[in-house]
Amino acid sequence: MKIKTKPYGEIEVSERQRIIFPEGIIGFENIHQYFLIDSREGPFYWLQAEEEPDLAFLLVNPRIFIENYKLMVDKEDIKSIGVEHKKEMLDFAIVTVPEDPAKISANLMGPIIINKKTRVGKQVISKNNNYTVKHYILEEMKKTKEKLVESR
Repeated sequence: MKIKTKPYGEIEVSERQRIIFPEGIIGFENIHQYFLIDSREGPFYWLQAEEEPDLAFLLVNPRIFIENYKLMVDKEDIKSIGVEHKKEMLDFAIVTVPEDPAKISANLMGPIIINKKTRVGKQVISKNNNYTVKHYILEEMKKTKEKLVESR
């Protein structure tokens, strides 16, 4: 099927890419159907709203830039999307790219979790107090690189 997207215009998507958010996403509670689209820019994904072509969220797997990232959310949130074991789900952080790309950040306090099998998703609140809504990706990558250099 074809959909209109914010980043790529009209593209072909598969039904397998559809993710249902029964509760919506924080701030967009009335929008429930999205498509998860591989980005053409590295390790990112787009979460494109089906009903709103101008609404898309850039996502990233936090483990790419945080060496020991730990998803800490209520078990009830995980169970609410039908997940019994963490290996049955994907988790992402929503990315913000400001005018100054050096300040690209990820919201680690409000991760997106998705049941791989049923493709039901939910935005949840992290219980990890070490994370923020503006976790600077490039700074974190620099810290990780410095640790690697020091350990050699």
